[in-house]
Amino acid sequence: MTQLVHFTKMHGAGNDYIYVDTSLYDVPNPAAQSIAWSRPHTGIGSDGLVLIGRPHDNTQADFSMRIFNADGSEAMMCGNASRCIGKYLYEKGVFHKPVIRLQTRSGVKVLQLHITADDKVESVTVDMLEPRFEQPEQYTGAEIKLPADFDGHVVAAKFVSMGNPHYVIFVDRMEGLDIARAGKLLERDEAFPERCNIEFAQLVGNDQIRTRVWERGSGITQACGTGACATAAAAASLGLASRHPAVLMDGGTLDIRWSANDDHIYMTGPAAFVFEGDIPMG
Repeated sequence: MTQLVHFTKMHGAGNDYIYVDTSLYDVPNPAAQSIAWSRPHTGIGSDGLVLIGRPHDNTQADFSMRIFNADGSEAMMCGNASRCIGKYLYEKGVFHKPVIRLQTRSGVKVLQLHITADDKVESVTVDMLEPRFEQPEQYTGAEIKLPADFDGHVVAAKFVSMGNPHYVIFVDRMEGLDIARAGKLLERDEAFPERCNIEFAQLVGNDQIRTRVWERGSGITQACGTGACATAAAAASLGLASRHPAVLMDGGTLDIRWSANDDHIYMTGPAAFVFEGDIPMG
């Protein structure tokens, strides 16, 4: 008899994932399930699969997160998914506390839930830890060649690791640039041994950065939390913006603050339920 798994679909600024509580359901092959369930026509349709579980070592975390992209590859971290987990745990009564320590493959992230008067999670602030601009296992430092349509439009570019790798390209305009083609090519550039998330960013106002993202393993997505953090860190380090910009993505705006006190990046943004149901394991 085929096992049914109860899932919840959620999104953070349009970045949508399927969430499964592994304390209730065992998912023995999450890579394969992410591919099958993420398909838009024959599955649920999503950017990937997120497993919520208990921490697996002595990290003092409350819960753990594993995230699989739509192509089955496992990611280090996802900022949008971490906010959704905070809302899921609180509003479903699994962990009714406003601060949650979440174990990820790139360290333990602290979630601060912002609660409304009717006891709902309005938004979540995530301590994303420190950005790193050199990570040899993720970026060799080799020169990156962009497609010809980018000639004359690139303002600056910078590698940033937020646990997972990002390459942020600042352009003078987004219109007319084939970012899907560029993202697909650059994700697998030889300079990125682990492949890479690619951000295309444009300064559109005072501390406002319009950003579109090609996510490693998923393609163009509505938003990327670590990508927004990487964009903000790159912009500040290059002198293009302050340490507290708004990052405007296809699915919504994320508030990013790069603290001068501890050098951590704090990301604040929404999380929302879409629907839930049961799907066969297969």
